[in-house]
Amino acid sequence: MRRSTGLLLVSVLGISATACGSGEPAAPTAGGAKAVTITVACQPAKSAPKERQAWDDDVAAFMKAHPGVTVKSTDQQPCFDPKTFGPKLAGGQMETVFVVPVTNYDDVIGQGQALDVTQYTGAVKNWNDLRSDVRELVTRDGKVYGVPNVHYSVGLVYNRALFTKAGLDPNTPPKTWAEVREAARKIAALGPGYVGYGEYSGGNTGGWHFTQAIYGRGGAILTPDNKKAAFNSPEGKAVLQNLHDMRWVDNSMGNKLLVGWESLMMAMGSGKVGMMLGAPDVVTDVVNKFKGNVADYGITGFPEARASLSGGEAFMINPKATPEEARAGLEWVGFRFNTVGKGRFDFARGKANGNPVGVPDNDVYGDSATGKAIRADRVKNASLPVQNYEPYVQAAAAIPPKAEPVHAQELYAILDVVMSGVLSRKDASIDQLLADAETKANSMLAAKG
Repeated sequence: MRRSTGLLLVSVLGISATACGSGEPAAPTAGGAKAVTITVACQPAKSAPKERQAWDDDVAAFMKAHPGVTVKSTDQQPCFDPKTFGPKLAGGQMETVFVVPVTNYDDVIGQGQALDVTQYTGAVKNWNDLRSDVRELVTRDGKVYGVPNVHYSVGLVYNRALFTKAGLDPNTPPKTWAEVREAARKIAALGPGYVGYGEYSGGNTGGWHFTQAIYGRGGAILTPDNKKAAFNSPEGKAVLQNLHDMRWVDNSMGNKLLVGWESLMMAMGSGKVGMMLGAPDVVTDVVNKFKGNVADYGITGFPEARASLSGGEAFMINPKATPEEARAGLEWVGFRFNTVGKGRFDFARGKANGNPVGVPDNDVYGDSATGKAIRADRVKNASLPVQNYEPYVQAAAAIPPKAEPVHAQELYAILDVVMSGVLSRKDASIDQLLADAETKANSMLAAKG
């Protein structure tokens, strides 16, 4: 759930992709090669003019370096939207290059909705430097169906300025849930409108964050065979009891129910929310999209973590793409998203644009030569003190990653009810909420087979 995308996942079972173009043969260029036009997803919105201009500049540079290739961008935000993804596939409107969250890889690949791009991976020049475990996620039976774009694990994002204002040391962020609770109380005590700890309650984001929290406590959402719910457990009850106590005993969580992904991001950007669970890209989004102060945010390890939710996304190619379109699409992905010092890794440009450079927001390359070069360039051009994120870097390296459960979105919708119940009703029965959710989840799992 990128990322921000990891929050907006849908099942696409039963939807078939259709052609992404007219189907007519491409005209030859002056040099004799076929001209080709590709459509690509994820152009930044007009509300982020500097990021959009950087994208457009990259499109122009790419087309100059690839004569005969025309790139057309779509700026749907977020670029994976559950309300439009299915209809776009069914209606033949899906881009040549589109994004799929990790929880939907199986559905998209299994239903033939992504092209086998094995023969084109050489278009991504540092393909072999991508982490092998991340590449494996887009591989089925030895065939490759996408280029991993994002890989992350969850930590605790916090507002360093609020910590200082509340008399807390921003250089020693909480390591335990007891410390989180105490820090949240002090931040909420700053006055009306201040929230010590923010949490989601709906829009599938509530269930997503419940999953993060139960993983951190060593619990599980499903049994090992994925046939039964496993969240009605001591760990699940501990997650909800902690939230209940922070909400109703400490009054440190505010009184607004935060539903969609943007709601908590906007609250963080306002400068009045102290802490939340999230991946490092939360800082980037809070600053770029929701006008947070670039110097205010830090990230630390997941409190008391026994495991951390990991997630991500990949670029995939429309299965109706021609060989020329597929190769051009992979060359675009390689150029914009996988080149040291270019595209999204042009940290010097990001710094000049006022972006929060220095956040360790992606780990698709690990300790490979490319990964090391990216990290060195990020530090060289950092606009933020990288030591603010070192607690997260150290913790993430030691905490085992754990993938999202199968049928994640259906489960998250069920668990939204649990989160909403605890955060909206002081007298809500945690045992009853979990029992009801367990019944619903088991029925859904049985129906899925």
